[in-house]
Amino acid sequence: MNKIDDLLTRGVEEVLPSKARLAKLMKEKRITLYQGFDPSMPSLHLGNLVGVMKLRQFQKLGHKVIFLVGDFTGMIGDPTDKLAVRKQLTREKVLENAKNWKNQIKNLLTFDGDNPVEIKFNSEWNDKISFKDLIDITSNFTVQQMIERDMFQARIKVGKPIFLHEFLYPVAQGYDFVAMDVDLEIGGNDQLFNMMAGRSLMKAMKGKEGYVLATKLLVDKEGNKVGKTSGNALFLSSGPEEFYGGIMSIPDQVIELAFELLTEEKPEGLSEKIRQNPFLQKKRLAIEIVRLVWGKMEAQKAQENFDKVFSQRELPSSIPEHFLPSKKLPLLELISSTQLVKSNSEAKRLIKQGAIVVSGKTINNPRQEIDITDWVHLKIGKRKFAKVKYSQ
Repeated sequence: MNKIDDLLTRGVEEVLPSKARLAKLMKEKRITLYQGFDPSMPSLHLGNLVGVMKLRQFQKLGHKVIFLVGDFTGMIGDPTDKLAVRKQLTREKVLENAKNWKNQIKNLLTFDGDNPVEIKFNSEWNDKISFKDLIDITSNFTVQQMIERDMFQARIKVGKPIFLHEFLYPVAQGYDFVAMDVDLEIGGNDQLFNMMAGRSLMKAMKGKEGYVLATKLLVDKEGNKVGKTSGNALFLSSGPEEFYGGIMSIPDQVIELAFELLTEEKPEGLSEKIRQNPFLQKKRLAIEIVRLVWGKMEAQKAQENFDKVFSQRELPSSIPEHFLPSKKLPLLELISSTQLVKSNSEAKRLIKQGAIVVSGKTINNPRQEIDITDWVHLKIGKRKFAKVKYSQ
């Protein structure tokens, strides 16, 4: 029971309808649980790791874990916290986005053996729902329930539209609970409304009690998600060195919370250690997260690279090389050619902020021509480096 209590406490915001009742159920039987992940981006990110770590804890206690890819709901787009309608994605795009996810978390979750994590896609059942089925399912909700959501009220106040498919998102996500006939859904506390829709449907359609576990979010004292606060979206596709550097850029006030959500470290004495030396504890946090995701050797290499680049102000030992067909290029085009930025707008923002260094010189003009007849070293932001040179 101590292990169960720790699992239902660490990083947990709320358990509904009752933590004690869920703990009792887990003691009596092997439960089945899941968390859904939205494939709106081509990589899992720091925030997703909170849920993956919680799934890991349940799997280690012997429970049946389902990693659900929301390839159907991802096409709709979750309206949670959105003040404007999200762009709808194609099935092909969401599947493309999710294709590398299993490999990204293979060191955190076990996909073989006696108790493997099962990967499912919610198009498996949602694609088969008829219009009659949809009417039956939606009859369990009211318009008042949906329209009371904060982001919809905010849109109404400023006269922005609310589209009908956005109303249906919680219904589609909630139906996952019913279709898989599980005991528990896990998700961030910002997903509580959607998760409670699943619990309501389970009771209405199957007469069964469903449980919901809402995890804490990795946010700063103002409530901003850490990835946005640090100015760096920490995607697992970025690799161990950049991810390590990204962890080192998070605010000091969230170090303790990050240890709770993203590691298996014991919390005893942590507050005092952070108070005495936050930088040292942040390094310990970074190496532990990278170790869990990529392994011990990659974590050590990432730490060595960070110390070399940021402590000793040297270039990293391994820099991507790019050969381009032009002898001169405008800075904006040059930055985009490295594929180290997601878009031209991001490149323009970095240039404007003075975050682009060309062979040791900061350049603020996106149209300035850069001669690349010989090697040019680029520093893009705080942690990205590239070498470019003309080649026929």
